[in-house]
Amino acid sequence: MIQNYLRSAIRNITRHKFISFINIFGLTTGLTCCMLILIYIVNELSYDKFNTNVNDIYRVTRSFNTADGVQSLHLGAIAPPFGPLLKNEFPDIKKVTRIFPNGSVVIRYKDKLLTEEGSYFADENFFDFFTIKTLKGNPRTALTDPFSVVMTAEMARRYFGNEDPINKEIRVSNQFNFKVTGIYEPFPPNAQMHPQMLFSFNTLKDNSVYGEKQLQTSWSNNAFFTYLLMPKGYNIDRVASLLPAFLDKYVHAPGESGNSHESKNSQLHIQRLADIHLHSHLDDEIEQNGDIKQVYIFSAIALFILLIACINYMNLSTARSTIRAKEIGIRKVVGAPRKEIIVQFLSESVLITCFSMVLALVFTAMLIPLVNNLSGLNLAFNYLYQPQILLSVIALPFVVGLISGIYPAVFMSSFKPVKVLKGILKVGAGNVSFRKVLVVLQFSISIILIVATTVVFQQLNYIQHKSLGFDKDHIITMGNPFSNSQFETFRNEVKKNPDIKELSRSSRIPSGRLLDNSGISVFKGDELQQVNADVKCINADQTFIPTYGMKMAAGRNFSRDFSTDSNNYVINVATVKALGWNTPENAVGRDLSYGGVKGKVIGVVSNFHFESLHQNIIPLLMQMPSFDNHNYRKLSIKIGGANISRAVNTIQQAWRKSQPEVPFAYTFLDERFQKLYNSEQRQGNLFTIFSGIAIFIACLGLFGLSAFTITQRMKEIGVRKVLGASIRQIVTELSKDFLKLVLIASLIALPISWYAMNTWLLDFAFRISIQWWVLVLAGFIAVVIAFATISFQSIKAALANPVKSLRSE
Repeated sequence: MIQNYLRSAIRNITRHKFISFINIFGLTTGLTCCMLILIYIVNELSYDKFNTNVNDIYRVTRSFNTADGVQSLHLGAIAPPFGPLLKNEFPDIKKVTRIFPNGSVVIRYKDKLLTEEGSYFADENFFDFFTIKTLKGNPRTALTDPFSVVMTAEMARRYFGNEDPINKEIRVSNQFNFKVTGIYEPFPPNAQMHPQMLFSFNTLKDNSVYGEKQLQTSWSNNAFFTYLLMPKGYNIDRVASLLPAFLDKYVHAPGESGNSHESKNSQLHIQRLADIHLHSHLDDEIEQNGDIKQVYIFSAIALFILLIACINYMNLSTARSTIRAKEIGIRKVVGAPRKEIIVQFLSESVLITCFSMVLALVFTAMLIPLVNNLSGLNLAFNYLYQPQILLSVIALPFVVGLISGIYPAVFMSSFKPVKVLKGILKVGAGNVSFRKVLVVLQFSISIILIVATTVVFQQLNYIQHKSLGFDKDHIITMGNPFSNSQFETFRNEVKKNPDIKELSRSSRIPSGRLLDNSGISVFKGDELQQVNADVKCINADQTFIPTYGMKMAAGRNFSRDFSTDSNNYVINVATVKALGWNTPENAVGRDLSYGGVKGKVIGVVSNFHFESLHQNIIPLLMQMPSFDNHNYRKLSIKIGGANISRAVNTIQQAWRKSQPEVPFAYTFLDERFQKLYNSEQRQGNLFTIFSGIAIFIACLGLFGLSAFTITQRMKEIGVRKVLGASIRQIVTELSKDFLKLVLIASLIALPISWYAMNTWLLDFAFRISIQWWVLVLAGFIAVVIAFATISFQSIKAALANPVKSLRSE
């Protein structure tokens, strides 16, 4: 029986090659998109699942509140004393481990001198938390001794080649020697962090590095990522509910004793390790995370595209029902029950879908490298080999085949054999109406994707061209290894080149996050009162503002001519508003205290975008403390645009002369800002691809449906031509019914797309407004594409000789 169904299905597929091609091509395209998006979703949901104890590992984070209880900052890291204290306070915690980012470090081994990113200080039990294979050394003891280091196999090859790296010493930042005690495999791509080098945390106890007392008492340095290992199945809420009392017990202001009220100023939070990648978007993450919203968006796109392909099959199958009517009638006359006919048609749809699935898997494997290039991800075809995913992939063509074929099968199996064989079968209005609903649904989805693509690129264009309040072009940024005297020598050397316009030092540079807040107080009368305002700060020298081309709204910039400027402040206009001083001019000359340091506001700089446009412009205070590279970790150099390579070469030569032990490495500021929006850029590229695919599949179905419908109306067209109808009139008559459906789809899709994209734009503090013409343009594009698709068949039919269609009458 099954063999007979398959033989009949193959015969019908090969007999109607044009319709079969459209069905197979559409389903193959839709399934390919589904497979690619499925691989992306599996990748996103798999983050940190490689760790054996992933369900029992938690991260502790810390948030800070303003005086009125509003959260102003939420960090993924906490202060160093918390780790040991949590272990002592809560006996249910099995283990605690801490990770302290070390930024970029200069590594020397013999004649090799390189700057490395991705280095961390890690507690000795680090490998009890993160399941990474150790290739050499003992993972339990490799990080026990101070000044020991473990590294990835790739990094070991970079420095040691074929030598055995164990017990070899490397020189770090030209200050300390570290002994290599272990080699480990790199963290997989689906990990929340990717350390290339791990230094022993016990090294930090050395006073020349950090200091043991600092580790025990520094509550303000919230830079230590802290993880808890709990018993299996433990209810973490039991610990979380006790954290406010824990804060009040241990965290005190200077000179304060007994229980404090720290829990009103800050809170500790607990996150599951497995939730961090998709659900955590804090102000300071160890690496950039994904977003569960994107998983939902692309899941919806995959379903939409597959639905469009299924609709094509339904429409084309029911449209050609009259061709197969006699076949159905004869089957019923010879005794075939309705159930058997339904199974026959379902077997055809499943067979077509299975064949499409095989093609889709081939195309998926071929397209993954292209998708990786567009998305910046590391997707792999073998993600589909996971048992639960593989079962879903195997079941998918059967599910899609049943969904696509069930309506045509039920509809065509309902034909009455007497009417069919007498040639008086008429397709019911309900069937035609249902086909129209399906076409409307197809084009509604396509129009929504057109609007989404347009809005994403409009927002990206707005971001790229919006004035930031300073000039980001032709600014080189780098780390600052110079002492004050070394910097002056370096500055004088590079300034000999007229292409070098200005140099400045600062603690942070635009494109980074503003995280530093030491509390601000202002004088009200003769009394100094703390202000309920979240004012961030940076250290900046007297050339920072001119280097970036920022504008002074009132007062003056820092100057070397005023020795007191080391205790004075420059603030932005947002700070003026936050402090209630009304105008920039009114703020100049005011006294304030920031972090306990009293000083005077000497100038107000116009607002500028230090952070990305996802964030609002926040109150900012600049100060100019003593010149050392601890206060000024970053260097910014403004160069002319006429000869960039010569300017960079000048900087490089002066750098090597002054800092022979530090490799020369730099980035352009505009590139740093561009990276802030890589996620949106990738999203825009993928939206463009998927919206194009959706429209193409919809038009492919419309092409087949219009071709079949026009074929059924050839005699009517012949009669119209004989009676004098022009080609334009015939084309209009044949096209108008389909175009009405596209217009209805536009009316449905445009409000939905407007609401959806307005919701997406809420992630940006600075965003475009969706203009009415964007919606009209999307509908117009859909109508034009649909008309072009239908016109090919309509014009062909209008040009045909009416004699051929009427000779049998």
